[in-house]
Parts: sequence; structure tokens; C-alpha cells
Amino acid sequence: MNVMNAALGGMQIAQSSFEKTAQCIADTSIQPPIQSQAQKPDSVDLSAQAVALIADRNQFQANAQVFHAGDQMQKKLLDLMA
Repeated sequence: MNVMNAALGGMQIAQSSFEKTAQCIADTSIQPPIQSQAQKPDSVDLSAQAVALIADRNQFQANAQVFHAGDQMQKKLLDLMA
């Protein structure tokens, strides 16, 4: 498997996870205007979600650096062969 394809796949996974976590936070912060006393809004552990967002960001950045390194190596190889 090509290193750049693996890095791109990792970036896509990190982005998807980031979007899901952000959606989870956003969905729980929106409350309907009228709520009965029996219905309590769902709660979300913001600290755990914040940690998940940071981990997703770090995973994306690490894969982006791998992608960049692969790109630089490919350019160097082309320069050597030309």
C-alpha cells in the first residue's frame, strides 16, 4: 500500500470522527423551546468530547505530516531519476 494513500485514509477517518464528535456536542446543546418536567435533556460529557476532538485533530495532523513527507520523498525520487 502506498504511504500517501494510508495517510489520506487516516486523515479521512480522523475528519469523520471529528465531525461525529462535534455533531454529538451540537445536538445536545439544542433544546426544544417547550419541555415537560418529565423530559430532561440528554447530557454530554464535554470534557470527554473535548479530549476526543483534540485526539482527532492530532491524528489528522500526524497523518498530514506523513502525507507531506511522502510527497517530499516522491519529489526527491523524481529529481534523482530525471
